[in-house]
Amino acid sequence: MLQFVFMLTQNDATVDDALATYQRVRESGLRYVGFKDVGASTDELRRITDVAHADGLEVMLEVVSLALEDELRSIEAAVEIDVDWVLGGTHPAEGARALAGSGKRYCPFAGRVAGHPSVLHGTIVEIAESARTTAAFDGVHGLDLLAYRHPTVDAPALVREVVQASAALVIVAGSIASIQQIRTLEATGAWGFTIGGAIFEGHLPGAPDVDRQVREVLSSLQEAGQPDP
Repeated sequence: MLQFVFMLTQNDATVDDALATYQRVRESGLRYVGFKDVGASTDELRRITDVAHADGLEVMLEVVSLALEDELRSIEAAVEIDVDWVLGGTHPAEGARALAGSGKRYCPFAGRVAGHPSVLHGTIVEIAESARTTAAFDGVHGLDLLAYRHPTVDAPALVREVVQASAALVIVAGSIASIQQIRTLEATGAWGFTIGGAIFEGHLPGAPDVDRQVREVLSSLQEAGQPDP
């Protein structure tokens, strides 16, 4: 079944009072929660991680800093915070070396990513080739794909090509804002997807309540996973 990662983020930054927001959704049935490497202190991210781990969730930190030194600093913080997954980043070889032996699952960006909020560039063929070569790095567990952050390509077609080009799992991140988009992703072979800003902006069923929106997303996945009668 497609996996949902609720990101405590908006506009590519961790939201204010992220721990308080997590407290509102901690009994929703989530399995994964995440945040960005910008917008909150390491201490706050550690507190969120500790509480989420105590609740049995896995925690993801997504690196949206683009400079190598900033990316490596964020990866160092991810190890210190003890998250389970490190997503994003545009320097996979260096990132994999920095995480070697840490036990963290590493899923860097596929394709050419620029700007903040991050935008994906390139043709489907170019992005699929980037996915293939990135997934081949020792220590890379999966790929972070900003399919809905590309200005022109068909996002589901891009996801399908990336999934086929790589043996690594694919997490579709950024700008997913409807149940229909989620249902479309179910047929692409993606492992999972993230939603953050769309929930904080109230685009999902159950809005404006954050907890209700999270539960509606989870419910849609459970319904999709039911066998036909």
